[in-house]
Amino acid sequence: MIKSGQLHAFHLGIDTHEEAVVYMRSDCDICRAEGFTANTRLQIHAGEKNLIATLNIVSHSVLPPDFIGFSNSAWHYLRLQHGQLVRARHAPLVNSLSALRKKIYGHELNALEINGIIHDISRRLYSDIEIASFLTACAGGRLSLAEITALTRAMVHTGNQLHWPGKDRVFDKHCVGGLPGNRTSPIVIAIASAAGLMIPKTSSRAITSPAGTADTMDVLTEVDLTLEQLQKVVTETGACLAAGGKVGLSPTDDLLIRIERALDLDSEGQLVASVLSKKVAAGSNHILIDMPVGPTAKLRNLEQADQLAELFYGVAAALQLKVRCVITDGAQTIGYGIGPNEEARDVLAVLRNSADAPPDLTERALYLAGQLLSMHSGDSDTASLQQAREILYSGQAWQQFKRICDAQGGLKEIVEAPYHSELRATSEGRLLKMDNRRLAQLAKLAGAPSSAAAGLRLRVKVGASIVPGQPLATLYADSPGELAYAREYFRQNRDLFQIGTTS
Repeated sequence: MIKSGQLHAFHLGIDTHEEAVVYMRSDCDICRAEGFTANTRLQIHAGEKNLIATLNIVSHSVLPPDFIGFSNSAWHYLRLQHGQLVRARHAPLVNSLSALRKKIYGHELNALEINGIIHDISRRLYSDIEIASFLTACAGGRLSLAEITALTRAMVHTGNQLHWPGKDRVFDKHCVGGLPGNRTSPIVIAIASAAGLMIPKTSSRAITSPAGTADTMDVLTEVDLTLEQLQKVVTETGACLAAGGKVGLSPTDDLLIRIERALDLDSEGQLVASVLSKKVAAGSNHILIDMPVGPTAKLRNLEQADQLAELFYGVAAALQLKVRCVITDGAQTIGYGIGPNEEARDVLAVLRNSADAPPDLTERALYLAGQLLSMHSGDSDTASLQQAREILYSGQAWQQFKRICDAQGGLKEIVEAPYHSELRATSEGRLLKMDNRRLAQLAKLAGAPSSAAAGLRLRVKVGASIVPGQPLATLYADSPGELAYAREYFRQNRDLFQIGTTS
């Protein structure tokens, strides 16, 4: 017999991302008695587990009587079984929301207040709207160095932390993003770990770009490793190239990133906390930060880059980390591919020393690998660059990359996109520049990164001579609708490839 306040669990199979949502019938006795209405925040108790969820009201035909429906994320978080009895009541007051309101009004938060917010987000006590409010209140340079440091520490403490006994120096590398095709990490990690550096590299999926390192590596090998699997891979090979999701390193960051992705937001303070919290959680203490600067990159000028580097150095000093920020050229897309599949092709071409390997991706990866090797050995940048070059051209990096992929489940074949179309020039001249942001948008409209096969392959680079009808890029998609959608965007934005004369 059902006790007062209890309902049977029903999995509705609705994907609400990570937002926890429950569903009650409009004639539900508990719903009426408790005064629940649409968007009411409820606390759901299921055995020893509980969750705060947003209520949606549904018609009689959606649920049987005496049942409560669950979204996918809520169902899996509570580990429910069909028909299991659960109890629903009004959600208790979330105390940290007062600190959130304080931040919304422009006041600085102390470490205790930031810890409270992050702790409550990690316990799924915040709705998506409340998380979005927190991220927005922190964007636009509204986090102080002390707040970013506290945010980083709080995010580390919400998840697992790795330790590597006997290794006092553990390395990692991260790019702040904003430059399509800049897929240097797999190459850099292969070179540096072949030289003996320990690099437990974990990466997020793309936030605002057509591919992240995890998306690209997912094309080539298994990246969704458990904590135990990751430790085994690193112990065997000295490195890994994994996604951060299952590992549980700074898991609150994944909740924040999901909302950032929806808002197309990537604020400086949150970026620093996101990057460094995951590096600290992975046990890394020597970190190289790649900062591309260009007119259509995330960092538009040297002033922005210097400000961001200052934040990285400030937080790193407080956390006793060694960080090296390097400013790189972000004027144009790196390599030929944009999107998981196409970027994976470029990575393999460089590692295999193929004749068609993109020179700019090769040189950029070598430069960054040299910087890591220099951090490790203390040798000059010139000597370390030469060491990186020898490791790549001798085939050692390719052998090491295969070892890592084999340890993670094996090297996979790249699947071809079922639909493609050539994007052609309509004018004559020289390619003067390309718009990184709109190229990224073009690839995303084609379906990247959700579809690994979607994206672009560039056929020209800046400086090339162009004639009418010449292919500028090949567009790839999984469906004719997405292909047509992206083609229409290109038709309206042909100037993302700026063709003209140099005079």
